[in-house]
Amino acid sequence: MPIRKTLSCLRCLAATAAVVLLAGAAYVYLGLYPIGADVPHNAATYWLLETVRERAVARAARDISVPGDLEASARLLSGGADYNDMCAGCHLRPGENQSDFSLGLYPAPPDLTEAHDTHGDPASRDRRRFWIIKHGIKASGMPAWGPGHDDERIWSMVAFLDRLPDLTPQQYQIITARSTGSQH
Repeated sequence: MPIRKTLSCLRCLAATAAVVLLAGAAYVYLGLYPIGADVPHNAATYWLLETVRERAVARAARDISVPGDLEASARLLSGGADYNDMCAGCHLRPGENQSDFSLGLYPAPPDLTEAHDTHGDPASRDRRRFWIIKHGIKASGMPAWGPGHDDERIWSMVAFLDRLPDLTPQQYQIITARSTGSQH
């Protein structure tokens, strides 16, 4: 008798799994999921995407060596000018709370002018930032800057991000100004 019960239970589980898979396939192939950037994900989808992103970045960035000179003023100036040219349209400048470009993005890009990055200790945070800048994030609007920028240039942007939340709009303008002819 117990074997029959076990087989019956296994058949029931297999049938349930098949129904769930078929329902999932129908949901996907019928295009029922609202994919527009102006409609937020449901809570389960958002949780899944956030968890996949954060765990994948943490794993990929864990063995990156952080240079010891991130406090150097040359890094701050170089990274600041690059941030202004390549990042501020989405991630904002001090004193801004939105831009035309950032308004239409979903998920919304983080406002990097605010001190909200709580991903571990400073070295972990810097490794994470380096990896994201270099490799980007699929389907988020965050490009991979690595193909056109060497690691030193990316580390300079990381160094600037460490200081960005403390900058006033005036300090930001001074630090991010590029001298004529010095654009990379």
